[in-house]
Amino acid sequence: MVAFARTAPIAAFSLLAGAAADHTDRKAVMVCADAARAAVTGALALVLLGGSAPFGAIVAVALVEGTGYAFFAPAASGALRSVVPPPQLGDAAGAEQARLATVRLAGPLIGGVLYGIGRAVPFVVDAASYVCSLASILLIRTPFQEVREPEAESLRARVGAGVRFVWAQPFLRTVALIFSLLNAVALGSLLALVVVGRGQGLSSGEVGALVAAFGAAMLLGSLASPLARRRLAPGVILVLELWTWPLTGAFVLWPDVYVLAAAMTACGFAIPITDSAVIGYRLAITPDRLVGRVAGVQTTTIVIGAPLGSLGAGVLLDGVGARATIGALAAMALGLAVWGTLSPALRFAPKPGRLEEVTAPR
Repeated sequence: MVAFARTAPIAAFSLLAGAAADHTDRKAVMVCADAARAAVTGALALVLLGGSAPFGAIVAVALVEGTGYAFFAPAASGALRSVVPPPQLGDAAGAEQARLATVRLAGPLIGGVLYGIGRAVPFVVDAASYVCSLASILLIRTPFQEVREPEAESLRARVGAGVRFVWAQPFLRTVALIFSLLNAVALGSLLALVVVGRGQGLSSGEVGALVAAFGAAMLLGSLASPLARRRLAPGVILVLELWTWPLTGAFVLWPDVYVLAAAMTACGFAIPITDSAVIGYRLAITPDRLVGRVAGVQTTTIVIGAPLGSLGAGVLLDGVGARATIGALAAMALGLAVWGTLSPALRFAPKPGRLEEVTAPR
């Protein structure tokens, strides 16, 4: 319930948040989001210092935290588009992926250590991190958006403009649809990795090590992304990642958790390379006035597949077992790989050296 409360606002509010990021001051949106998240996590820490927190309070904090992220993310995309010169957008997106991979790898370990010190300590540190983020944003002097003309359109019309832009761009449209399904495959496979590991007698620490290996592969991939982006077009990079996910089907022939983990490590290496290429391309071709809305549209489309992947994999694992579940996910991944390979939208996306041909006017 807590995890659902954290992710549900992202799907519910991303379109609205994208419109807000393009209509109001992006820095103000980011500051408000950080302030709200700092306040609720700090309040939870205070409650825990005084005793135990009601479960409903934890769910409420997760809802506020997820809502804050939903509004922060599209505003941050617009800020990145405004602060970073177009030729460096891919590198900036790659640096962001490296940061995220580092957090995914180190965060659970640090969280566990802090929780061991005291139940309130992780939330104190979390609240402090939002305060640091807020202060960093306030210290940036570069404007987070171009000078805008007043918009008289309704909220519905503004959101519709973002949807129409994504739908009119074959590459962005295809990426959003493929990612929504690929996200389901990825989350379902991660859940299966944990369940299979426990089912084959691995301890929690050993299962955690397998998940950490996936995170380490993502970190290595983020570091390798500049080389890949210099040599390959964004569509080619995405297709190469798509062909890593069917490798999980090897588990059907050799049902050992380490076989599944090895296949998923290859997927983890490819993920940040794809994300940095796609995000850099998206920011380069999107006009500043639409950056937040386009990010919101893509986030909403992609997040829709997340609960379906975890829920569907859980039902299959309970009903038909691990081999059939992994087989179904690998078959779905194979279909996505064939789709991506045959898609003209991916095949004809510009190479890095020609990206300026589609760069949006600032």
